[in-house]
Amino acid sequence: MKLINKRILITGATSGIGLELVKKLYQNNHIYVIARNKHKIEELQSRFPDIVAYQADFSDLIALQDAVNVINREIHSLDLLINNVAVQYTPLITDDDFAVTSIVDEITINFTSICYLCYFLLPLLNQKHSAVILNVNSGLAIAPKTTSAIYCATKGALNSFSQSLRHQLSNTQVKVLQAFLPLVDTPMTEARGNSKMSVDRASRAIIKGIEKTIIDHDIGKVKLLRFINRLFPSLAKKIMRNH
Repeated sequence: MKLINKRILITGATSGIGLELVKKLYQNNHIYVIARNKHKIEELQSRFPDIVAYQADFSDLIALQDAVNVINREIHSLDLLINNVAVQYTPLITDDDFAVTSIVDEITINFTSICYLCYFLLPLLNQKHSAVILNVNSGLAIAPKTTSAIYCATKGALNSFSQSLRHQLSNTQVKVLQAFLPLVDTPMTEARGNSKMSVDRASRAIIKGIEKTIIDHDIGKVKLLRFINRLFPSLAKKIMRNH
């Protein structure tokens, strides 16, 4: 899929990788976004005036469905859905400051909301001769780390969901792709780890994967992690146990 003159919906588009994707795709495409923060939406639209934005909190599935209902009324077709939104909470379950309410929020934002979007936006995607759902995933779906257990679980679930959805849509014009990212230098990963991939490199790799229809696109260090996990799974577990 050549990303020129396409209708593209991006979630998590007000910062980090999502914002960088907007920057790179805005000039030659029609960009739609769903975001939670009204102030950030206004900032985004001031920089990119032709963007169409819809406000919804991804932890509130009713509000998200309301936004999607408006999208279905206003947009007649969609070429590409980029599910990029995610949150990651770092306290361990054993930590005193662990908030049990964060479990539902993290699962809803990182996984359930994506299932909702795929379901409710599928009619728009099916209007096109060729359409793509791109789920932005993480190397942590391959081998989880010690910290952020819920986040890792949601990424594993997203991987499983993407594969099953791919099978379900095999007789349609909609392709289901995944981009597995390493640690990327975004606001979410501030003060976490070293040797982060830049958002510029990550977004360029994501776009390349979409245009080349790479089904499961391992980006950066994820290539090595998958190789180690395939041949030496106990070593991969040991490596990630220290993170």
